[in-house]
Amino acid sequence: MIRDPYQNNRLAELVARTTGLQTGRRIFHAITGTVIFVAVTQLDLSESLTITGLSVLFLILLALDLIRLRVPHLNILFFRFFQILVSPRESQSIASSTWYILGALIAIVLFPISAALSGILVLAWADPTASYLGRRWGRRSFLGGTLEGTIAFLVVAVLILSVRHPPAIAIPSACLITLVERSAWPLDDNLVLAPACAGILTLSELLI
Repeated sequence: MIRDPYQNNRLAELVARTTGLQTGRRIFHAITGTVIFVAVTQLDLSESLTITGLSVLFLILLALDLIRLRVPHLNILFFRFFQILVSPRESQSIASSTWYILGALIAIVLFPISAALSGILVLAWADPTASYLGRRWGRRSFLGGTLEGTIAFLVVAVLILSVRHPPAIAIPSACLITLVERSAWPLDDNLVLAPACAGILTLSELLI
């Protein structure tokens, strides 16, 4: 906890600047997942190398988060230099990008690589699209968000999964992961979505 009034006020000022549509944050969100997908599929990275790389990256990000949360001045610097990428809640908690990498790692460790990569793409594109459109044009409340944002998530998820999986698997899986995204989870969405989507796809492939 910050006890210095100046540091407390300075952090509050920086946090206040991160509200709104946060377009840069959502673009970065999409790029991160896309880079993971391209690295695995186009650079022909092995699964073990991918897991190692993501594990190292996660540990680095987690360590940096824990340090900045304990050192007020570093937390202020974090919000100053990464203003377009952070959200207000990260002033007191682990950054969403850290959970994002952990979610991608869990998906790849627990599920077939094809399903894991589909889950990562859904996280990368459907989630920020829904969040942006929901905040920008959402008018109707739906399960803690907006109906417009939920529809946007579903449409993008269907498009992504339909490219990578048969329609009989893609469409039901997209509907289920949309409901997962709208559920009230105590965990960060960035941690939950990729493994949940990969798990749904894997189960669907076994049942169909």
